[in-house]
Amino acid sequence: MTPETVAVVVVTFNRADLLARVLAGLAAQTRVPDLVVVVDNASTDHTRDVLDAAPAGLALERVHLDDNTGGAGGFHVGTRTAYERGLDRIWLIDDDVVPAPDCLAVLMAQDEACLTSVREDLSGALVEKAATRFDLDNPLAIKPKTGMVETDYGTRAAMPERVEVENVAFEGFLVRREVVTRIGLPDPAFFIFYDDADYAIRARRAGYRIWAVRDAVLVRQLAFDQQHDLAGWKGYYMYRNLFVVHRRYGANALVRLKPWLIALVVVLLSPVRGGRGEAGNVVRAARDARALAVLSPEARPLRR
Repeated sequence: MTPETVAVVVVTFNRADLLARVLAGLAAQTRVPDLVVVVDNASTDHTRDVLDAAPAGLALERVHLDDNTGGAGGFHVGTRTAYERGLDRIWLIDDDVVPAPDCLAVLMAQDEACLTSVREDLSGALVEKAATRFDLDNPLAIKPKTGMVETDYGTRAAMPERVEVENVAFEGFLVRREVVTRIGLPDPAFFIFYDDADYAIRARRAGYRIWAVRDAVLVRQLAFDQQHDLAGWKGYYMYRNLFVVHRRYGANALVRLKPWLIALVVVLLSPVRGGRGEAGNVVRAARDARALAVLSPEARPLRR
């Protein structure tokens, strides 16, 4: 059989030095990608200089956007670009992860349509937060992620070779072309956060299983700290997009109405936690999520 081709999609915004590490890591792969699509979300730092100096062994395609469309917009454009180039598989990674040298080779050896790498931090600790259980059935489950690889196993060594997961991050998600054909593209309307969870749910609803592959390692360069920004601008998107996922995929009316319950609880607790900033974010998010309850037209299946 002819070996499958693979494109890597990297989305970046004002993190040129991190991007340089990603590109070096891709060039060092034992299975060098056939195409690397870098989507630059209107960066104002030295991102273009880094791309100009990209390793010679990479087949690089640069997409410079005029506006910052967020990670969601970047992955939408990058996935569409890779799909239009005719590649067999598409690997979605962020600009703050560096793959171990054999990461892509390990993934490509798996005969599955949906796979994800497993993340470690710079110390080698397991930090894979892909959900082993993402509950959109129970209206009392305030947080739908009720289990994840990191907490289920503790260390990568304790994992089996493959673990089935119910959502992913766009930090190592590998899909076959058929998946994009069937379910469409990442939804740019999310801007940031939950676009990857939305895509995983769509894949699973189309009948695909998603496997986290223990020996396909990505090293995360930054700590997970965005969950503490609920009173800032990121907090608005975290709440809004979580609510969108509930509205789109909640298994019953109570789950689909849960955003209003969450908003009420957050407002009531705001004097002792996030203050007016978080309260304002969650109310606005619950209101705005209604307009995104249906998948955006540009994200819908490409062929039928």
